[in-house]
Amino acid sequence: MRTVTASAKELKVNSVRLIQELEALARFTSVEQPEQGTAVTRVVFSEDDLHAREWLKQRARDAGLLIREDAVGNTFFRWQGTEPDLPAVGTGSHIDAIPHAGMYDGTVGVLGGLEAIRALQECGFAPRRSIELLLFTSEEPTRFGIGCLGSRLLAGALDPDRADNLRGAERGQESDTLSEVRLAAGFQGPLSSVRLKPGYYHAWVELHIEQGPLLERAEIAVGIVNAIAAPASYRLEVGGLGGHAGALLMPDRRDALCAAAEIVLSIERNTKATNAIDTVATVGTCDVYPGAVNSVPSHVTLQVDIRDIDPKRREAVMGAVRRDIDEVAFSRQVKVTETLVNADEPAICSEHIVAMIAQECREHGISAKEMVSRAYHDSLFIARIAPIAMIFIPCRAGVSHRPDEYAAPDDIVNGTRVLAATLARLAMEQ
Repeated sequence: MRTVTASAKELKVNSVRLIQELEALARFTSVEQPEQGTAVTRVVFSEDDLHAREWLKQRARDAGLLIREDAVGNTFFRWQGTEPDLPAVGTGSHIDAIPHAGMYDGTVGVLGGLEAIRALQECGFAPRRSIELLLFTSEEPTRFGIGCLGSRLLAGALDPDRADNLRGAERGQESDTLSEVRLAAGFQGPLSSVRLKPGYYHAWVELHIEQGPLLERAEIAVGIVNAIAAPASYRLEVGGLGGHAGALLMPDRRDALCAAAEIVLSIERNTKATNAIDTVATVGTCDVYPGAVNSVPSHVTLQVDIRDIDPKRREAVMGAVRRDIDEVAFSRQVKVTETLVNADEPAICSEHIVAMIAQECREHGISAKEMVSRAYHDSLFIARIAPIAMIFIPCRAGVSHRPDEYAAPDDIVNGTRVLAATLARLAMEQ
């Protein structure tokens, strides 16, 4: 086998195989299909998820990759290099999907990563460092209420005992714990064994759809991610005084929902006041008790997500909101309790890898621009243990997490080609 230089000029992506495999993977779902688009529901450790994993493992075996699974189900597919003891070069993403999602989120990074390895194999490339494709467990928070579960454990960003005791709500009932579910799925061993050793990866690159409209609007083929925003999540409990909608007079009311509405608008107002395009905030749920049309709300729970690439600016937004909350609580005579659910640190991508991706785009005649990822990904946590970057490709109208999510075959192939060439260069580094 001859060694190809870092740019891997001769590599050819098998576009037919790649698109067919994306379509095949999308069929591992039990959700009813809409008239347009492809709906995918694939919750982690469901039958669909486990069957899809087996299908993927067979594709990896066919490519001659070594397979390893850890205690939470993170699955490693390794193409062994000529110096296998060196830290590996990694790529990968996830295949779990929220209910009624699309077929490209995460899966482009997994199957694109597999195709990148096969393209390098087929052009005669012999990597010095091993190249490893990683399938992360539970990037989506659907089942256990926390996103990037597998990568958090790999990076040591989540306590193993806390993780094993996580449980979510399914159909209004308490679900089994993560410990019970993973063991039933065949993933044995303590979660403390999942954390990767220091220096496990030499470098990491993830391919993903943008999940936003900027690349398509600018007619640019590749986004080179230089930073990944991260969320701080809060739960706000508003306690007031309930009563009969007719009998409780307006001067006597301590309406929890009215107070919550002012808080929601405060969050929007203070986020906009930063005048920073990278600062965003969302109140994603509003649970009202008792939830009857003829009853004054006595209790409201809000779940808040504030994201930024600057954690100080993110916290400044919440500081301003807290001051407004104090005023609302006083004027409306309600009690507001704040709980920090989690606050993740943003990630800054490796300048070296970003420059390398840009060079590969130039050499392949592919238009590119640097950009921020406002959605967060498993790479956010891999950044704690390795230099990282991400490659974005356009998705139609910026739509994601919906059946009409779509990435054009040419864009998928462009991203995979750039990924393959970048992995090749990184795999030959000293």
